[in-house]
Amino acid sequence: MTTRSPLALTVLALLHYQPLHPYGIQRLIKQWGKDQVINVGQRAGLYRTIERLHRDGLITVRETGREQAYPERTVYEVTDAGREVAHEWLREMLATPRQEFPEFPAALSHLLLLSRDEMVAALELRAESLSATLNGIEASLSVESEHGLPRITQLETEYLRAVTATELDWVRSVVEDLRAGRLTWSTDQLRSMAGNSEG
Repeated sequence: MTTRSPLALTVLALLHYQPLHPYGIQRLIKQWGKDQVINVGQRAGLYRTIERLHRDGLITVRETGREQAYPERTVYEVTDAGREVAHEWLREMLATPRQEFPEFPAALSHLLLLSRDEMVAALELRAESLSATLNGIEASLSVESEHGLPRITQLETEYLRAVTATELDWVRSVVEDLRAGRLTWSTDQLRSMAGNSEG
């Protein structure tokens, strides 16, 4: 059975609305702003996901056709099994937090490889990037509201805003603590703790 993933769920969800060819799926993901939460940077990944969903009977070929100036396109639609699986995945993904091992916490766990100045510089760059991202999210929410979209269609963007704003506040507080000398450590103590773990 196809492994559950955000992209696989999104393909099944979009096919709930209407049959689509892969390019149409990719276009809708971007038009609806789902590329903020779904990785569709590589078209090959989308095609592999579609192949797996088709192999497992969760989607089926509705038709194959050719439009002028376009290569042959296969149009897919969701099957009854695909609808059931999409609903099952969605309930599980909403209800159960999952450990996803992102890069940032892993990098924080090795922060002591850097000097205090290097820590501050790197975290300040992250804060700048988060601030720009937050401004973009705010603009996106504003545009969506102007178009009269119901709030239910903006929940993932609201979530991204909340998470980004929280991370930005936290990163800025760590930078302030580093600059003020409130965040302290002893290299000798850390080496001693590392040596004790060998026994």
